[in-house]
Amino acid sequence: MMYEYWLASIHRLSDEKKRRLREEYGDGKAVYYIEEMQLRFLDYLKPEDVDAILNKRKGGEMALKENWERLQEQKIRFIPYFTKDYPLRLKDILNPPYALYVKGRLPEEELPAVAIVGARKCTPYGEEMALEYGEYLALSGVQIISGMARGIDGAGQRGALNGGGATYGILGCGVDICYPKDHIGLYMDMQVKGGVISEQIPGQPPLPMYFPARNRIISGLADAVLIIEAKERSGSLITADMALEQGREVYALPGPVTSSLSKGCHRLIRQGAGILISPEDLLSELGMGDKKFEQNSDKNQKVLESPENMVYSCLDLFPKGISQLIDETGLSVQEILERLITLELKGYIREVSKNYYIKVR
Repeated sequence: MMYEYWLASIHRLSDEKKRRLREEYGDGKAVYYIEEMQLRFLDYLKPEDVDAILNKRKGGEMALKENWERLQEQKIRFIPYFTKDYPLRLKDILNPPYALYVKGRLPEEELPAVAIVGARKCTPYGEEMALEYGEYLALSGVQIISGMARGIDGAGQRGALNGGGATYGILGCGVDICYPKDHIGLYMDMQVKGGVISEQIPGQPPLPMYFPARNRIISGLADAVLIIEAKERSGSLITADMALEQGREVYALPGPVTSSLSKGCHRLIRQGAGILISPEDLLSELGMGDKKFEQNSDKNQKVLESPENMVYSCLDLFPKGISQLIDETGLSVQEILERLITLELKGYIREVSKNYYIKVR
């Protein structure tokens, strides 16, 4: 497998040409030993392709062996397309990755999988919805796929972990790199309750060119893709397009017509995407999951004193300011502030900006 790893790691050689070389010569070791003159006679290899192959040999077999052993030491699994462990969902997509690198494990073939993606700079509404869908679906036995990015991706995956389920992060860099760095907790947790996956070789930094290609793996590993929030032009819409090309179901979350982060979702809905109404409705429509979602009774049957309940019932996922709460409840400023502090300490609400609050579900 060491020579297969060598072939997979030739960065400037396309996946299609790697496959053709391997299938023509039998295995990675045979490709490693092809003479330079023979390589230059292959009509499907450009001069720069041959140079890339030759440059990758320069360190010799000793360097190759060291790199291969380092991969084992880092507990990174190498899974090329021709092995039995390669995901079945990926085999039939357009331009499947030649190989995957994995820390943790791959999604289970027999369990349903849903991708949750969206804006990095999301609204509190989008974040709460991603958390709720991630948690509910995970509790219902659905695996959650995403890109571990800030915003919607990370929220959906954290929701899955909160629900005790499995989630898989598809990276646009090597799996030995946590990107973004502030998601280190999520990155570590996923290796225990899921996995981090990439087609980039370990050590490869997160470059912009890798992320559109990464999106085809996110949609390819899923049975359905949920777009929670997206601008009119965003990476999430690229994922949605790829999902449709791959024959996956696409759903979008409606939002305020005035929000730029809902324009992409509304465009998808207008073009025929499913509308996200609730996690229960989604599961029913997709026929996924065999576990009933049992919500925490402490959170859903809140035992609050009357003024607290009054303030709590006025809040939702869209931020409300103190003046609006005063108008809706008829309570004084002092009473509102006291109730807000109590509700926040109990974990029922959250202040999202100065004096603006949302309900935590």
